[in-house]
Amino acid sequence: MSTKRDMAVQIAALPVRWDKKGKLRVLMVTSRDRGRWVMPKGWTMDGKKPWQAAKIEALEEAGAVGFVSDQAIGIYHYHKRLAKNRSVLCRVTVYPMIVDRLKRRWKERKERKRHWFSLGKAAKLVDEPELTHLLRDLAKNPKKLIELEELRPAA
Repeated sequence: MSTKRDMAVQIAALPVRWDKKGKLRVLMVTSRDRGRWVMPKGWTMDGKKPWQAAKIEALEEAGAVGFVSDQAIGIYHYHKRLAKNRSVLCRVTVYPMIVDRLKRRWKERKERKRHWFSLGKAAKLVDEPELTHLLRDLAKNPKKLIELEELRPAA
């Protein structure tokens, strides 16, 4: 069994928006290795708060621009594949992001695809059971995300 010392720490953005019909959508990107649907995520960054790093990952991986909360919405764990058939257990803290716009050109646009999904569909597409649970909970009760929209600073 892995201990906390063995665990790597990552951050992720949960980019969301409401479509024209008022339905909540989440922006997912494909992973670079196997093309799985994932949230924009990465390692923590020196000199950056975790939610600031999540915002950078959303911009680099998905071209998403918007407001990221400093309050995490959940965590999940997964095994990140490393070279030579090795892996490391990662604890990912998820920060919700209200997307204002998507850039047409972004850093990893040639390496990833992006797509808007319902929370329920996204929950079916991800491989991580804890992330599936988080997305399903949000689909049943998006109150946390609605409150986030109300807390967003006026532009």
